[in-house]
Parts: sequence; C-alpha cells; structure tokens
Amino acid sequence: MSAEKCEVSPPAADRGRLQSLAPLVAFDVVGPLVAYYSLLAAGLSAVTALILSGVLPAFGIALNLVRRRRLDAIGVLVLIGIVVGSVLGALSGSARLVLIDGTVPTAVFGLVCLGSLWSARPLMFRFALESMGSDTPKGRAFADRWRYAGFRHSFRVTTVVWGSAFIAEAGAQVLIIETSSADAAKTTSNVMPLIVAAIVIAWNVAYAKRGQRQGAMEDEKRRARGEPPPPMPS
Repeated sequence: MSAEKCEVSPPAADRGRLQSLAPLVAFDVVGPLVAYYSLLAAGLSAVTALILSGVLPAFGIALNLVRRRRLDAIGVLVLIGIVVGSVLGALSGSARLVLIDGTVPTAVFGLVCLGSLWSARPLMFRFALESMGSDTPKGRAFADRWRYAGFRHSFRVTTVVWGSAFIAEAGAQVLIIETSSADAAKTTSNVMPLIVAAIVIAWNVAYAKRGQRQGAMEDEKRRARGEPPPPMPS
C-alpha cells in the first residue's frame, strides 16, 4: 500500500465522517444554543430555557438508541446529567446548578477512564474493540495484539490522556459557570466539548500512527530473529 493511499481519505470516507458528526453538532451544539437563546427571547427565564434546551441532547441520545438498538455508557451518563440538572434546577431556580450538573457526566467519564487503568483492559481499548466488533476478523486481530507490551502501553497512555482531558474540561466548565453569566457559560458548555474532543482526537490519530510504525518495525525485527509472538497476558 502506498503512502498516498494511507494518508489521503477517499471522498466517500470524508462524507461518512461529516455525516456522523452532523447529529452531534445539531443535537449537542447548535440546536441547544438556538433553542436556549430563542426561549430567552420569548421571555422565558434562564432556568426554564436551560431545562428545555436539554431536550435536544436527550432526543439525540434516543435517536442513537433507535438506530443502534443499544444505549452506551456515555449516553447513560449524559441522560443522568440532564435529568438531575433539570430536576435540581427546577426545584432551586438556579441556572448555575443546572449547568454545573451538566459537567458531572464529563467528570465521571474522565474518572472511569483513569480508574480502568487498574482493570484487565483500559477503557479506550474496550471502546476501540467495540467499534470494530469483537467477533469480526478485524476485531479478533486487534484484540490479539494485546500480547505486545508496546501495544498495551499505547492504550494505557491513550486512556490517561482522554481521562485527564475530560476531567480538565469539567473543571474548566465549573470555573466558567461560577465566574461568568449563564449565557456565556451555556455557550461554553456546548462548544468546549467539541474543541476538547477535536484536540484529543488529533493527538490520538498522530500517536496511533506513530505506534503503528513502531509496532511494524518491532514485528519485522522479531520475525528476523525467528522469535515467536509473546504469550497473551492474563
């Protein structure tokens, strides 16, 4: 396979990526912001506008459930954050409380990422395997590479970076909520996750490509020495 084929994505693949991002932008970023400011302009309070604008992300999760016929852990956390934030906001009348509760799923996901480092397989490895399908040939070949120390190290590093990024994002959002207006905090809470995800994904792609090159070189050296693959760790 040539370097050009590796580096350049076909138009169909690019369209597929854009199509997969469209629901995220519509239901989690643009839609909630348009709904929030429209409701404010209609004379509703900030708390009511925040609660009602949370319907769109919940609808997006429900749509994903219908399409994939399963509810992932992140979707559950987001739904819990929406429900808890809406209830507490309605009872307290505090816009800040609604917004702060929305950061809980982000912080929990970050903590779960870091906590998974003490499990048999870190969370980001599990996500990658699930996306491929553990029973597919590609998934089985991917899972088999867990026997290599460099492969295990790369996914532990990836999990640390994702977990740390989510915890830092949650902390930054809480700081912004406590020190700025509800309007500014609402805008930031919808836009910041995309910015953080884009930065970490870009790092992840570059890190994965480097790891693949190093892994290929190690495989060649091992085959040249006539060494068998290492045993799979328990």
